[in-house]
Parts: sequence; C-alpha cells; structure tokens
Amino acid sequence: MSARSLCFIVPALSASLLALTACHQHSRDETYFLISNNLKLPYWQTVNSGFERAASDYGVHARLVGPDTYNSAAELDAFRQAVASHPAGILISAADASSFRSDINDAIQAGIPVITLDSDAPVSQRLFFIGTDNLAAGRLGAERLAEKLNGKGNIVFFSIPGQPNLDERLRGYSAVIDDHPGMKIVDVLNVKGDPSIAFDQTRQYLARTGPAKIDAFVSLESSSGPAIAEVLKRSNVTDRTLIAMDVGPETLSLIKSGTIDATVSQKPWTMGYVGLKQLDEINHHKPQPFQNNYTVDSFSRYPQFINTGTALVTKDNVDIYIESANKAGAH
Repeated sequence: MSARSLCFIVPALSASLLALTACHQHSRDETYFLISNNLKLPYWQTVNSGFERAASDYGVHARLVGPDTYNSAAELDAFRQAVASHPAGILISAADASSFRSDINDAIQAGIPVITLDSDAPVSQRLFFIGTDNLAAGRLGAERLAEKLNGKGNIVFFSIPGQPNLDERLRGYSAVIDDHPGMKIVDVLNVKGDPSIAFDQTRQYLARTGPAKIDAFVSLESSSGPAIAEVLKRSNVTDRTLIAMDVGPETLSLIKSGTIDATVSQKPWTMGYVGLKQLDEINHHKPQPFQNNYTVDSFSRYPQFINTGTALVTKDNVDIYIESANKAGAH
C-alpha cells in the first residue's frame, strides 16, 4: 500500500473490475480537523498524536484547533471556522452538547462527516461516537473507591458539570455509591477546566474535621488529580483516598509514589487514530444522499458507538503504563 493510496492496483485486472474496487487516491489537500478544549493538556496532545499518525499513514493533512483553556464558546467558533473551509471531515469533543447541535447538523447537511470523540453530542446528527463507555469508567473507579473506604466516608468530586462525558462518569460512580449507605457525595466542584481551582478548593476541604471531614477526592477529568495530589503532599496528608482520571505522566508518577491511589485509564491515542481512519473511510465512500440521521437507522452503515476501552491503574500495574508511555515518547 503506497502512502497515497488505500488499495492495491493489480495490472491484470480489467477496467471494469478496477472500477468495482472503488480505489480512492489520497492527497495532502484532504484536511481533517480535530477540535476540542484545553488543548495544552497532555491528554489532548496524546489524542492529536494518534490523529496525526493516522494522517501520516493515509497521506492526508491533519489539523488540531480549539482553545487552550476550557471555553465552549471558543470551541464552537473553531468548529464553525472549520466547517466554513469545507474539510474532508471533523472529529470533535463537544464541551456543551446542546450548543453544538445545530452546527453539527448543518455540517452533516453540507456533506461534511462529523464524528464525536471523548465527549459526545448525542442530541445532534453526528455520525457516531468514539471513546470511552463513561458510565462503565465511573463504575470502575467507584468500585476501587468503595474498597479503599471500606464502604463509608465523605466524597468530593471535581468535574465540569454539563459536559456529557464527565456527567456520565459521575452517574457511574453514583450508581455504586448508592449501594453503600455509609458513603456520601458531599460536593461536586466545578473546576471549569482550571487545575488551580481544584488546588485552592482542596485546601479548604482538608480543613473540614469531625463528621464533615472529607475522606476521598475523585477527579472526573485529567487536570485536577495532580493538583489535588500536590495539596495532599504539601500538607503531609496520607489518610485520604484520591482517585484520578487518565494516565498523564504526572498522574502516573504520583501513583507510583503513592499520593494518588488509582486512576481510570482511557485510550486517547487510539481515539485520535481510529477517528481519522473512520473519517477517511466515510469521506471516500460517502453514501448519497448524506443527510439522514444514521443513529435511528436500523440499516445504517455506521455504528452508534466505538468503545476504545478503559482500565484501572494502581501501584500494582503502573510500571506497565509508564513503560508504554516511554516507548511511545509520551514522557
């Protein structure tokens, strides 16, 4: 397979058979967008690494756009600018599913393939979602939490309420916590994508004593875990449980040192790689007309959800993840 073609050309084939192969040439003129928030986070750099690797394999052009901070309005502007350039396809993590609905629908109507990843927009006509079963991810973390707390304790969550993937994780945690009457969610802090908010608020939570004492901290997004851990380290606190999210270099290091008990791992590189591959396949084999809501079509050629998987990372297996990240050049 050449860098610019996804099929082999066999000279002996007749012209009619060649036509049936639907062989499509690729070009650097084909541009695929990856759009999200907080692009400086290691998580999104890993997603983009997979996205760019697929682009290199296919001989097409990949672009990462969006705000460096958590800003759903700026992300929407980036999406609209990408649509205006009429790209070959768009992969987007929707910070606010409802606000993206009409724009995603308009892009589909214009014939531009749009796939969501990491954070879905199921109310829209996006083709399908690639990412984590976030409800299952929440349950996975909650089972570890219940084990560490022996089924009782006050818990604070660090999240961005309204972001679909994080809300799903919280529901997964809540479902398990509800089975343990001694465990109580006392707060869900909106960190707004800013780890400094997590840092400052953790210091206040640590000041609570007696029945109000916070026994566990849970980060539902990638940036808060290390910030919470830093407060625990500075305060020499070792009697609280901290469950993080994702496998950034700092998070893995803090698990190895014992400050973070565990983290729920996703596969962001895989999300990016598979996302571009799927967009490319759709772009070169686009059904006509391309205006239906495929999620409610029982005969759709597209799935509703591609699950890239999750795992629980603890001190027992963290070295495997550190070694894998080192090999991939992520550290």
